[in-house]
Amino acid sequence: MSVSLAKGERVSLTKDRPSLNKILVGLGWDVNHYDGESSFDLDASVFMTKANGKVGNDGDFIFYGNLAHSTKSVVHTGDNRTGEGSGDDEVIKVKLNEIPSDYTNLAVAVTIYDAQTRLQNFGMVNNAYIRIVDEETNEELLRYDLSEDFSTETALVVAEIYKHNGEWKFKAVGSGYNGGLQTLCSQYGIDAE
Repeated sequence: MSVSLAKGERVSLTKDRPSLNKILVGLGWDVNHYDGESSFDLDASVFMTKANGKVGNDGDFIFYGNLAHSTKSVVHTGDNRTGEGSGDDEVIKVKLNEIPSDYTNLAVAVTIYDAQTRLQNFGMVNNAYIRIVDEETNEELLRYDLSEDFSTETALVVAEIYKHNGEWKFKAVGSGYNGGLQTLCSQYGIDAE
């Protein structure tokens, strides 16, 4: 049975499921109808960070331009440029047991591609969510629906999957940022010029 989380809540992924290894991180959203001329292109990404909260190198940033970590422990299944249809718009596959031991956190983010030029923000997006699915059983383990109004933000850290005392956990973050992908890259130690 799926657990529904609110912002700031945490839940263990592996305490009651010690054999859990392969998970799907599904992200979905709908775009409000608006009078703009440009279509929306939302992009999911993962920053694999070490204990200092920073990536080890640029390859630890998994997104549409780098679909897999060198270890294949985190793999983005591809960019959905329209968000059309029901279900997950973008999916990231994670093999918890294959994440190198010096990585402690996976920050899952969503950004709006070219938001400043297109005059777009997350206030124009609704029904955004993240869910974690056990890939082997196809069971949804948890879901976090973002209900806040991010009226100016162009980037969101949706959630964190992190290791604490040998246990993988999930935290519903829901923090919005202005400045899009570049701001997030700077926060996690990537020079995105």
